[in-house]
Amino acid sequence: MNQERVFKVLLGPHVTEKAAFAAENNQYVFKVASDATKPEIKQAVQALFGKKVDRVQVLNVKGKTKRTAHGVGQRKGYRKAYVTLAAGETLEDFSGAE
Repeated sequence: MNQERVFKVLLGPHVTEKAAFAAENNQYVFKVASDATKPEIKQAVQALFGKKVDRVQVLNVKGKTKRTAHGVGQRKGYRKAYVTLAAGETLEDFSGAE
């Protein structure tokens, strides 16, 4: 996988309280491209961080319906991936996340 595709697959970390609890169990959460597959996400994390990935779980988050002065609107949805690293592997960048 070339470097350009790595950055198109992984859009960034998903930093929430739930993601911080998941990081304690060696799971890290990323926002990913809508067309990214599990093998692509696994290769991208291994290429970018140099860590061995055990498994990848992907889910689609639907956008919220919000009311505005002009009627009802829809926020954009996104896709996120829970990446579980192999035993003994950690990502130092996420250890001090808010």
